[in-house]
Amino acid sequence: MLKFKEKMKYIPNSIITRFAPSPTGYLHVGNARTALINWLFARHCGGEFILRIDDTDKERSEERYVKAIKDDLKWLGINWDATFDQSSRQGLYDAAIKKLKGIGRLYACYETPEELTFKRKRQLAKGLPPKYDREGLFLSEEKKKNYEQEGRKPHWRFKLEDEEIKWDDMVHGPLAFQARNLSDPILVKPDGTIVFTLATVVDDIDKNVTNILRGDDHISNTAAQVQIREALGGSEKEIKYGHMPLITSQEGEGLSKRMGSQSLRDFADKNIEPLALASLLATMGTSMPIHFVPKLEKLIEIFNIKNFSTSSAKFNPEDLKKINQEAFQNLPVEEVNRRLKDSGCLPLSVETWKAVAANSTTLQDVIGWQKIFQEGLFSIPEEMQVPEKFYSKALEEFPKAPVTEKTWKIWMENMKERIGLKGKQLIMPLRIALTGRQHGPEMKDIVVILGRVEVEKRLHRMLEK
Repeated sequence: MLKFKEKMKYIPNSIITRFAPSPTGYLHVGNARTALINWLFARHCGGEFILRIDDTDKERSEERYVKAIKDDLKWLGINWDATFDQSSRQGLYDAAIKKLKGIGRLYACYETPEELTFKRKRQLAKGLPPKYDREGLFLSEEKKKNYEQEGRKPHWRFKLEDEEIKWDDMVHGPLAFQARNLSDPILVKPDGTIVFTLATVVDDIDKNVTNILRGDDHISNTAAQVQIREALGGSEKEIKYGHMPLITSQEGEGLSKRMGSQSLRDFADKNIEPLALASLLATMGTSMPIHFVPKLEKLIEIFNIKNFSTSSAKFNPEDLKKINQEAFQNLPVEEVNRRLKDSGCLPLSVETWKAVAANSTTLQDVIGWQKIFQEGLFSIPEEMQVPEKFYSKALEEFPKAPVTEKTWKIWMENMKERIGLKGKQLIMPLRIALTGRQHGPEMKDIVVILGRVEVEKRLHRMLEK
């Protein structure tokens, strides 16, 4: 068995998953779903979650994206037990390459990209699958030398054994491929850069990864990686694969065609609550109803990989909007006040937040209600008909007892008897006087929030107008 360094602590029967983004851009909703599912699975099983940065693409990888990936995962609530960059592990990959060459499973190929394209087009024209013809496998040493004298540098392909490749997929169930129908994958590029197909296998062996959960666009990669893993000697634990259908729009289109990247920071900028997005991503495409889950701990508790469907998960912005509203309304008052402080606003009491939560979907809504409670400079809408002496009678009938919910009930009973109004005709003029709006928190809560002095002050202002 190939010996790798930097081994993680091996715990028998422990679950280890990983998420492996490339730092070539910001995390989008599809990446986030993959990360979340791997994290939830590991945490549900009491296992470990690894963040691996796939930065072998030196030209496109940027350090700012590494930081952004980590920041976005933290925003979503995801933490990790270990993290590493592939760029720091070339020694491991070189050892794997040497081993594969030594056992005759890695062979040099000298075709140019143009020649490979021509071969594929010719195969397709004949109705054949565009599979590599293994010309490189049968090159003589003299031919190889001639190619190198021309200045050609080889790329290296893995020789697939002609056998059935099968595994019991955690989402799809039993899957099988005939290796003869697959093209030998390129593992090393002409410039010596290792391809993720090999790097990921080496890392998964080295870190004792037990479960790989990713999109079903990787199924054919898995077929090749099963044999690569076997050729390298595997690891102490059997690995299990699960491939989830990709996210689409409501019409079944790829999200990139319809909605752009939908990066996590786009959602954050639109005031989407991280728990709302996590709730949606964890329940969409499963047998569970899409709903808001108030705590990550609860998401971990209810997670079950067997709930995932083999059909595409549809991303519905309206579902997110609905869940986000509920998520915001369930924020603890301490978090609301922290955000208010950042906006330069005074804090809310627990009672006030309970009263305005159901009528707020964003922090701006809360700020709006706070200003209403603090200022109270309102006008009566022109279309509203207010009975003569309505506000003077309202002042006269306002109970002198301490202001409580009971105060509101007594006040309304007195007003009904005094002026003969009820329902909307009675409530609306008072709502306008106290809040300036025709809709909002219940009036019994508003009078308690404002208190006697402020209620009477606002009624006097209306009386003067």
